[in-house]
Amino acid sequence: MGRPRRLLRRPPRRGRRRRLPVDGELDLHNFSPRDVKRLVLEYLDVCLARGILEVRIVHGKGIGALRRTVHAILDRHPRVVGYRLGGHRGGGWGATVVDLSPGPASPRDRDD
Repeated sequence: MGRPRRLLRRPPRRGRRRRLPVDGELDLHNFSPRDVKRLVLEYLDVCLARGILEVRIVHGKGIGALRRTVHAILDRHPRVVGYRLGGHRGGGWGATVVDLSPGPASPRDRDD
């Protein structure tokens, strides 16, 4: 299987490899659906390490499959206090706003 690849890098563009900015907003449009679980978990962990407690995940509107996947991941994450759709100015139902707990993990189990 080899080494796991780091997912917080954008796909190479014009021969350069760029780091994905960790600024509280994760846009999943440029990533493969098979990478979503690991990407979201890694992104949330980095946000927590940097003290970012509100994260916006852009999954798009479409038929809702990616939104359901993201919500299932969030339901199992021990540091997710809650989440909601983006609202009128936050992307509507094409984005999810996640509230993270700054303290110790909740008793919920995290399935990796």
